[in-house]
Amino acid sequence: MKLILAVIQPQKLEAVKEALNEVAVFRLTIVDVQGFGRQKGHSETYRGHELNVQLLRKVQLQIAVNDDFVERTVNAIVTAGRTGEEGRIGDGKIFILPLDDCIRIRTGEHGPEAI
Repeated sequence: MKLILAVIQPQKLEAVKEALNEVAVFRLTIVDVQGFGRQKGHSETYRGHELNVQLLRKVQLQIAVNDDFVERTVNAIVTAGRTGEEGRIGDGKIFILPLDDCIRIRTGEHGPEAI
């Protein structure tokens, strides 16, 4: 089992959700997050004043999958989350972490069956 954490652009969320549905990944948690990487923020003008925005709004997807779903999940996120053919700085990152256990609260099931 793996936990996939994907940080993507908010405007790509619907496209990524559709791509995940196409590869039979239906369970995920979505969290609004802020951060920056190579983008290092940007400037905005508000009421005539220029403001430097240090933290950019992103969306984090948390997806627990069995090992045989990892590759198709990652491919769906990359394909739908990328801007254009080449992609752009700020498109996001995907982290894949080992998942020791999963427990379904309702039934008490453990492991891959609980996902």
